[in-house]
Amino acid sequence: MQLGVIGLGRMGRIVVDRLLAAGHDVVAFDIDEEAVAAAADAGGIPAESIPALAEALGAEKRIWLMVPAGDPVDAALEELDPSLTDEDVVIDGGNSHFEASVRRAESTPAAYLDCGTSGGPAGAELGFSLMIGGPEWAYEACTPAFDAVATGPAGHDRMGPAGSGHYVKMIHNGVEYALMQAYGEGFELLYEGRYDLDLEAVARTWNNGAVIRSWLLELCEEAFREEGSDLGDVADHVAGGSTGTWTVQEALEQEVPLPLIYAALAERFDSRSTGDGTGRFSRRLANRLRYGFGRHEVHRH
Repeated sequence: MQLGVIGLGRMGRIVVDRLLAAGHDVVAFDIDEEAVAAAADAGGIPAESIPALAEALGAEKRIWLMVPAGDPVDAALEELDPSLTDEDVVIDGGNSHFEASVRRAESTPAAYLDCGTSGGPAGAELGFSLMIGGPEWAYEACTPAFDAVATGPAGHDRMGPAGSGHYVKMIHNGVEYALMQAYGEGFELLYEGRYDLDLEAVARTWNNGAVIRSWLLELCEEAFREEGSDLGDVADHVAGGSTGTWTVQEALEQEVPLPLIYAALAERFDSRSTGDGTGRFSRRLANRLRYGFGRHEVHRH
């Protein structure tokens, strides 16, 4: 099938590459001309503007947005609007707030699919986990593309109506915060505790058959292998937090207690008020884990 991809950053380029590898045709656009040229070199069809991309797709357009959440999504939709009909499908693969996705679904002429995307740049080879909300017919129409970008047919599903995909991804990120905090606290106690331990060896042993094995724990192992058991000059500064904040706000609205996720979010906020020094080991590990799965900048002291 033919798709347009708008936004060719780290995640958008992975979407393009996986679609091309599966034999789909891709029309690609980004405000960065070099990113468009690189996508063209990989086999995509370059577009010089969003309207040009829409025109190149013809009827029954399938357009995948991988632009930053917020105003950039609305700006892209505004440019697309004159070219869209109710036979077209727009996929928002960014970390948009679910209520913004509901609003966009109601105002966009095309069918709107909010697509929560997990796996990060480090998951490019295996594919992503895709949590999708919106009309069932639009989801089914785009299933071949989702099969290509996800880990396969089991790596994506329709969560429900508009907003549900980004809602599930929001809560996924809240769970991620709590898991990172739990690993961080456990390794902090091991580091500060009674024995002089090789934390890479601990993580490797846990990753082979232990109840708490996971990809995040594999990334802990990677962090200790590359930074050392003391995490070297990795700082006590954990960036991010918008999706975790949204999760806690939704919990307050629904009156559902989330003490672990709230505490993990508070730890992130507090890490930014204490400078970028050595600080707490658990926060330093969380800082490094964000690089592991998302290739986010590692703050160092």
